[in-house]
Formats: sequence, structure tokens, C-alpha cells
Amino acid sequence: MTVSREGGCACGAVRYRLACEPLFTHCCHCLNCQRQTGSAFVVNLMIERDRVELLAGAPQPVGVPRDDDGSSQRIYRCPTCQVAVFSEYTRPELWFVRAGTLDDPRGVTPDVHIFTRSKVGWVALPQETPAFDGFYDRKALWPAASLERLEAALAARGSKA
Repeated sequence: MTVSREGGCACGAVRYRLACEPLFTHCCHCLNCQRQTGSAFVVNLMIERDRVELLAGAPQPVGVPRDDDGSSQRIYRCPTCQVAVFSEYTRPELWFVRAGTLDDPRGVTPDVHIFTRSKVGWVALPQETPAFDGFYDRKALWPAASLERLEAALAARGSKA
């Protein structure tokens, strides 16, 4: 990674550094993300958990409902200010770093817009960025190097993509 990406919560008790570029960056418009962020969408940098270096503090996992099917996810929050810093959905080896917690979030551009079927009407999506009503086939969009890193992360834990 050419530029160090560091970030943290609002009060500074939790600080982190990304050891490399993310695998892929999602802009998610699903109703769960809207509800959990209190916003129209969330921008998440997907990265291997072991490539997020904690510089200060320890975010606390909070289990929250994810879908109507009863599944849940973990949102890692600062224990002091309660800002959501990372999320863990279905695979503990992957973290979704909240782009808004980066020291300079202006350098983040989504690679894809997902769950646009629940996008709020006033959000205009850029035509050059792929967008999907739901999820997508990662093999069709991700760079080969990111797919290789994902396979390695899952293999280390005995999972499959």
C-alpha cells in the first residue's frame, strides 16, 4: 500500500491501521445498513481481519440482527464513544472497516453499490460503478489478486469462499 490508511473512533480510544489495500469496497444500501448507521448507506472496506492492526484500544463486539432470517452480525464499537469501527458479517476472518472512521475517508471510492433495491430515492449512483439490486458474483468483479487473498484467508481457517 502506498499510502498509510489509519483511522479510529470519535474519541480516539480506538485507533487502527490497514496493513494493505482492502480486498474490495462496498457501498451498501440495504435496510439493515441504513438502520444500523442512521444513514442512507454505508461504505465498507472489506479486508482480512489479520491485516487490521489495532494501534490503541480494543473495540467491543456487539451482536445485532442482520436479516429477517434470524441471522446476526457483529459490529465492533469503541467501548467509550460507541462509534462503529468494523463489522463482521458471516466470516470472522473478514472485517468490513467503516470508511467514515478513516482519518481521510475522501480517498475511498466504492468498487460496487449493493442492495440498491432499497436505495433511498435522492441518492444518485455513478454510472461508471457497478450496481446491483442485491449482492453480486465476486468472481466477475474482483481483481484476481483480491480473489487470491480471499481464498488464502479462508483456507487458513478451513473455510471456502
